[in-house]
Amino acid sequence: MYCVKKMTEDLYWVGASERRLNLFENAYPLTNGVSYNSYLLLDEKTVLIDTVDKSVSGLFFENVDHVLSGRKLDYLIVQHMEPDHAATIGELVLRHPELTIVCNAKTRTMMQNFFTFDLDSRVQLVKEMDTLTTGRHTFAFVMAPMVHWPEVMVSYDTATKTLYSADAFGTFGALNGNLYADEVNFRTEWLADARRYYTNIVGKYGTQVQALLKKAAGLDISIICPLHGPVLTENLGYYINLYDIWSSYRVESEGIVVAYTSVYGHTKAAVELLAQKLREKGCPKVVVHDLARCDMAKAVEDAFRYGKLVLATTTYNADIFPFMKEFIHHLTERNYRNRTIGLVENGTWAPLAAKVMTKMFEGCKNLTFTDTTVRILSALNEDSKAQIEAMANELCQDYLAQQDATANKNDLNALFNIGYGLYVVTSNDGTRDNGLIVNTVSQVTNTPNRVAVTINKANYSYHIIQQTGILNVNCLDVSAPFSVFQNFGFRSGRTADKFEGIEELRSDNGLRFLPRYVNSFMSLKVESVVDLDTHGMFICSVTEARVMSDRQTMSYTYYQDNVKPKPETEGKKGFVCKVCGWVYEGDTLPDDIVCPLCKHGAADFEPIG
Repeated sequence: MYCVKKMTEDLYWVGASERRLNLFENAYPLTNGVSYNSYLLLDEKTVLIDTVDKSVSGLFFENVDHVLSGRKLDYLIVQHMEPDHAATIGELVLRHPELTIVCNAKTRTMMQNFFTFDLDSRVQLVKEMDTLTTGRHTFAFVMAPMVHWPEVMVSYDTATKTLYSADAFGTFGALNGNLYADEVNFRTEWLADARRYYTNIVGKYGTQVQALLKKAAGLDISIICPLHGPVLTENLGYYINLYDIWSSYRVESEGIVVAYTSVYGHTKAAVELLAQKLREKGCPKVVVHDLARCDMAKAVEDAFRYGKLVLATTTYNADIFPFMKEFIHHLTERNYRNRTIGLVENGTWAPLAAKVMTKMFEGCKNLTFTDTTVRILSALNEDSKAQIEAMANELCQDYLAQQDATANKNDLNALFNIGYGLYVVTSNDGTRDNGLIVNTVSQVTNTPNRVAVTINKANYSYHIIQQTGILNVNCLDVSAPFSVFQNFGFRSGRTADKFEGIEELRSDNGLRFLPRYVNSFMSLKVESVVDLDTHGMFICSVTEARVMSDRQTMSYTYYQDNVKPKPETEGKKGFVCKVCGWVYEGDTLPDDIVCPLCKHGAADFEPIG
């Protein structure tokens, strides 16, 4: 018996949910099942967007037959050839021999590997931004290679602003009568499965996902229809931001993951003590995984979710325990990066675990290992307990600095982080918090401590600070990703909430400070303002100063060389924005040009080449 969902006047969901499957791809536990989404459009021409896994083919064909109600099927758009979406193409062709298959060249090659029917007579090839008009609807095709197979493409319906996103924005979990994410509490019911799906299935291909997000940014999207999980119709920015965080390997949540293996219980005892110490020292979340017993995919998910990781294991055959080895392999295979790692090793006669684990991460980028490595010789003693204490202090340094009860609010060492760096200046206009990027902060006196901050008068922050007389300066460190600069530097606080989704932390003056990517912050009170024509220089006294970490301050040179994306200028003629890398193609740069990304004018453009 069919089970379909009418989505719009002429669009139907014809997929199915599967709850009997234990392992997705025979590897990842399916606690809550999985859905296989397929969409059928009844326009002047009928269009099916992808098929389903063979396990649910019976219901799928009943659904398609019911919706068609005797009409012929004109087109099948194949976005992804993975068998959980393409296994039923062969039977569909037998049922609808008149069918035209719309796909790209790589998909056609793969299809021939799976099926023996004649392709030449029924395949219509498309490439980047080719279109297919079916009547009222027009589909534009966007190539998305390696998200997460090389042939993947997504389809954009220009009439309804619907993005059919293939495996992107998918999630584990069967649909329980609700097709849309806004019909449920996504954050509590679906987010963990979505994160686990992304991390384990797509996670290796962050660079490719970023490329797709950049393409999607140029589309006016109202609906996202993935191949797994609920359809997204509300608050799309939330889901896109999650994908941006995950695919750029940024920290999603503050906390520490402790993953361990223990043979006779002594390493486990050390882990329990460490977890207790971490919580006592202010760590907001401690997650512990026994790798011999847990869902390995869940442990991988948490390792990518949180910013810090402790690995504790025994030396085993001059190597490390197999479950730990498997876990680290999962991380490195998925390009684990931008994290802090602490190591705990145990061994009775020749502890080697820390050395082995460190070597396994050699190919990973931007990992910081704690100065403290805990060495246990069989069982905990006073020396190894002291090492656990030291590791906990090191891992919780920034958490201690964030809390009013434990922070040193008069740590003038924070001023030593001032240089030719990049900073986020935060303020509040009485109703909303604001922030902007500046690179003009300097200490002008030390008795008393005074700091000068220069801000363009055109910026909203200038007017706020002029009225309120207070500001915070957050010193960005070298861990700050490009998204920080996009958020605080490329948008105006007049219209954008720059702190949306950011953990709320406030200093004694009531202003926000950043929970991550900073090595220190200072609260400042304006004493005087120097008029510099286009800019104003605020001369300020220091009312609070905290050191958050010992990471190096991000210099402007570091930003240019390592953070700002390299502009895509190959084969292009025109001008490139020096701030964000956006390219204007043309022989002459308009005098009144404003970069659509960072809002900088003609003075910040330079000729390509």
